[in-house]
Amino acid sequence: MTGRLNNAQPYALGLFRIVVGLLFACHGAASLFGVLGGAHGGGTVPAGEWPGWYAAVIQLVGGGLVMIGLGTRAAAFICSGSMAYAYFKVHQPEALWPLQNSGESSAMFCWAFLLLVFTGSGAFGLDQLFASRSRNAGGSSRQESAAAPV
Repeated sequence: MTGRLNNAQPYALGLFRIVVGLLFACHGAASLFGVLGGAHGGGTVPAGEWPGWYAAVIQLVGGGLVMIGLGTRAAAFICSGSMAYAYFKVHQPEALWPLQNSGESSAMFCWAFLLLVFTGSGAFGLDQLFASRSRNAGGSSRQESAAAPV
C-alpha cells in the first residue's frame, strides 16, 4: 500500500497545487474584477490601494502561476509571504486564534504555499515539462558530441 501511495505522490501533489492555485487566483479575480461575488461581498479594490490591490495582484498572478506550475517555488514563496503578512497584519490583531479572527484562509494558504516552496510543482506542471525537455535536449547533444569523430 505504501508503495502505491508513494508512486502516486507526484500526481497528488500536482492536483493539490492546481486546486490551491485556482482558489487563490479566484480571490484575486474577485478583488480586482468584482467577479465571484467581488471584494468583501461586492465591488472591487481601488487600484493602487495598499495593501489590498497589491495583495489581489499577487493572488491573481501568483495563484495562476502556481496553478499552471510555472515558476512554482518562487511564486509560492511570494504567495506564502503575502498570506503571512495578511494574517499577522490584518487578522491576528483582532484575536489570537484563526478561528476567532477570521484568518483561517490566510493561515491555510500561507502554509499550503510554503509546502509547495519545498516540494515543487509535482506532476502536471509546466516546470516539469520544461525540465524534462531540457534534460532530453542536453542529453542528446552530449551523445552526439561524444559520437562525433575527433
